[in-house]
Amino acid sequence: MRHIPSPIATASWGQKIRTTTGNRMIQSKLPHVGTTIFTTMSALANECGAINLSQGFPDFDAPGGLREALARHVMAGHNQYAPMAGVMHLREQISAQIRQYRKISCDPDTEITVVPGATEGIFCAVMACVRPGDEVIMFDPCYDSYQPCVELAGGRAIHVPLTAGTFALDRDRLEAALTPRTRLIMVNSPHNPSGSTLTREDLLYLQALVERLDLLVISDEVYEHLVFDEAVHHSALEFPGLRARSFTLFSFGKTFSVTGWKTGYCVAPPALTAELRKVHQFVCFVAVTPVQLAVADFMRDEPGYPATLAAFYQRKRDLFCQALAPSRFTLAPSAGTYFQLLDYSAISREPDSVLCEQWARAHGVASIPISVFYESPPQQHYLRFCFAKSDAVLTAAAERLCRI
Repeated sequence: MRHIPSPIATASWGQKIRTTTGNRMIQSKLPHVGTTIFTTMSALANECGAINLSQGFPDFDAPGGLREALARHVMAGHNQYAPMAGVMHLREQISAQIRQYRKISCDPDTEITVVPGATEGIFCAVMACVRPGDEVIMFDPCYDSYQPCVELAGGRAIHVPLTAGTFALDRDRLEAALTPRTRLIMVNSPHNPSGSTLTREDLLYLQALVERLDLLVISDEVYEHLVFDEAVHHSALEFPGLRARSFTLFSFGKTFSVTGWKTGYCVAPPALTAELRKVHQFVCFVAVTPVQLAVADFMRDEPGYPATLAAFYQRKRDLFCQALAPSRFTLAPSAGTYFQLLDYSAISREPDSVLCEQWARAHGVASIPISVFYESPPQQHYLRFCFAKSDAVLTAAAERLCRI
């Protein structure tokens, strides 16, 4: 994973970090990792008063019933450790939701683990199955936590670019990247940062591939309910050959607009779940008890809520894109997530890592450069903007962007 050498970073990107402790030198296990671009750009937005469309979090409240449930459980004294695998009431509701939306059954006892955020779940899954020397396929642009997890496990990240422009799976490049050392493939759909989605045919192809080569899969599906234009999300859980070999990750933070609650879950077959939990119990041990209870209650009381999200976020996407019509940016409306890429090639040839800082300061809108999600960035000119914001904020941001 490439990290940008930028003056806005609070630590030197790519710097090898050493500290002295007595007579010993401690060398960083992640020498090329500095402060994440999300932290950096949010800090810059705060510093210069820019509209923050960089980091992916909503600026509106979660459903009232969910917030009330959290307060109720806190005040009822449900504030001690939950079971390591998660509160059973929540795991049962997760199983019911999977049955409702994916038409499959998952055992809440042996196949579902509640984790304090999907990022922690991904880390535990990688640590559970990757050994020194193993190779892990990931698709660029890829989320920035993937490669550090692999490196900490002693594995090697193999970056396979998605098709330029469409961000679709490139099967020829994937096949060329496979070696006898390949252990795991990491997929993300709906895809952050591009907003593209995997098709049913893509997942059928991956199923045949991993069965033939005896590979494992991590499927990051945290934006599962944010798929637009009457399309549907295709989950690894729906394909028996994939499900048997996959850790599939989901996020309540994305679904219920509570990113700060840092709660998600992993679904995996019993043998993989057992290995995930061995790691999970020594990383965070448990997710937060009253949060789990509140989410379980809300899922029980409002089982149809996730089905409302596609229309809700599509309207925001369309509002943002339509407001940008007079601008010099070009775009293809995002197929999923709550991120929109804007192509600025008609405006500037500056690197995206330079423009995201310049335009935050000069024009008051903070974004994310997607080059940081690549090992070897191609010649393209995109910035990523989050549209999980109030209509007024999106309209104000678009007005500023139209003046560039």
